Amino acid sequence: MNEAGVLLVTGGGRGIGAATARLAAQRGYAVCANYLSNSRAADALVGDITAAGGRAIAVQGDVCDEADVERMFERTQAELGPVTALVNNAGLTGLISRLDEAETETLRHTIDVNVMGTLLCSRAAVRRMSTRHGGSGGAIVNVSSGAASLGSPGEYVWYAAAKGAVDSFTIGLGRELAGEGIRVNAVAPGMTATEIHAASGDAGRLERIGKAVPLGRPASAEEVAEPILWLLSDAASYITGTILRVAGGR
Repeated sequence: MNEAGVLLVTGGGRGIGAATARLAAQRGYAVCANYLSNSRAADALVGDITAAGGRAIAVQGDVCDEADVERMFERTQAELGPVTALVNNAGLTGLISRLDEAETETLRHTIDVNVMGTLLCSRAAVRRMSTRHGGSGGAIVNVSSGAASLGSPGEYVWYAAAKGAVDSFTIGLGRELAGEGIRVNAVAPGMTATEIHAASGDAGRLERIGKAVPLGRPASAEEVAEPILWLLSDAASYITGTILRVAGGR
């Protein structure tokens, strides 16, 4: 096993997840990049990491499905070693609209992926990492959003609500596991240059709103990956139950 440990990143094929996987591999982690459907992107990521001398695998799985989550962790342990770090990155917004125009399926699916996915993956990690269960400890970082405090009116208030739940979960679980060798934190990115904006139905959102950020631009995925890796590292050994805003001042 690589010296830094074994990291499982959900939604690891693209965007912030892929940037986190790449940086983690550079820092000495063996990496499992989970993906739902884009095998090409995930396989390309793994190819890049292994070509650079790292260890990585791509594992398909739906974070909302308990059996898939268990399979992801079991395969990671079998091929890379016991998971010591988890980044709950898988997430989506649904199409932009007011709440009264949103489809029920959009609301349910957004809550399932962003909240249930984070709960199920975290539970699987705790059962393996906690000293209470014979594990050696580890760290969890949840990818929240600046939307949790901004509310996203007129865009996707349900997504903001889901990320608000992730923030509450981060605080509670961090305190729950503080004596069991597991630190739990979150990053709350602001406007970030990923495909999530086009997927929301507003491909021009990044350019339009990015200019309103106090720093004058959106973040790159790599600029969000850096604080994620920091929170996973021993440099953040006295930090748990904390949400770190990475939003350019917005």
